[in-house]
Amino acid sequence: MNSSEKTALRKPYSRIYVEEAAAGHPRTAQILAKFPESVVIPIGDYKNVFNRPRQPVQLQKEAPSLILALQKPPYLYAGPAVCQDFGESHFYYTSNVMNCPFLCDYCYLRGMYPSGDIVLFVNTEDTFCETERILKEHPLYLCISYDTDLLALEGITGFFGEWVGFAASHPALTIEVRTKSSPNVLNYPVLPNVIYAVTMSPEAVIERFEHRTASLTARLRFAKSIIESGRPLRLCFDPMLWVPDFETVYGEFFERVFSEIPGEAVKDIGVGTFRIAADYLKRMRKNHPCEVTAYPYTLTDGVYGYDAERLSEMLSFAKAALTKYVDEKKLFFS
Repeated sequence: MNSSEKTALRKPYSRIYVEEAAAGHPRTAQILAKFPESVVIPIGDYKNVFNRPRQPVQLQKEAPSLILALQKPPYLYAGPAVCQDFGESHFYYTSNVMNCPFLCDYCYLRGMYPSGDIVLFVNTEDTFCETERILKEHPLYLCISYDTDLLALEGITGFFGEWVGFAASHPALTIEVRTKSSPNVLNYPVLPNVIYAVTMSPEAVIERFEHRTASLTARLRFAKSIIESGRPLRLCFDPMLWVPDFETVYGEFFERVFSEIPGEAVKDIGVGTFRIAADYLKRMRKNHPCEVTAYPYTLTDGVYGYDAERLSEMLSFAKAALTKYVDEKKLFFS
């Protein structure tokens, strides 16, 4: 049996690589305790495993390993222009986790990372220290689930719970946690500066392109629990994909969403279409050819996306459809 076949037969997280510098960290011990049967492999630097060339990424995604490491500065990054800032002046993101347990055909992580394994940076206290330093200068809007789905991994990491506790004592900090999962978060404190952002897609898009993610029914149920518990809810219709019968598919989808979620109860809504850095799409077309990556996108300022006519058509339709349910001031487009 070759190494690729062995990878396919392993269970997820049956191997855990531990960076020497992270071995003595208390969070490392907490995470390892959840996987008593996993093989623990010491390593010098997480990059020696995560950044190896010619890795069988698709097989790794079937049975990913965990890599526990210490994050080095910088701990926070300025928000990129292709992402919505929701009108926030000081938009940053942080990555306590690299890579995602889900497998969306359009995800930029497929073009960004050479591995299907998941890196957990156990030294979250350093990220908190850097966040406090910046908060002394100005308020901060921080996306904490940027290069992963933090809520989907909460049972392993506990990172989200730490962020909620941190946000509770730092009112000038607003955090956003974005997810395609449907976890139970009702045991966490209700805070006005913790925004739960749920990515919503038509069920046909979820089944076709968003592998392993929660169904639309489950996401709607989760979103309703957020509203009913008094937490801020953001809906993200992003990325919208050009699919056959686009207007029918998305029109019926919007109708279903707002038949269950009252528009007036939603904090705001992010709307966007598929877009991706040129280098990432190049790697995705080579390593992960699929329907999404094969589309003939237009390159503008280093970013691939739909051509101007199609983009206008998609966003105009979304705006006209969504303003039936919510005030236009709640809509943010990208």
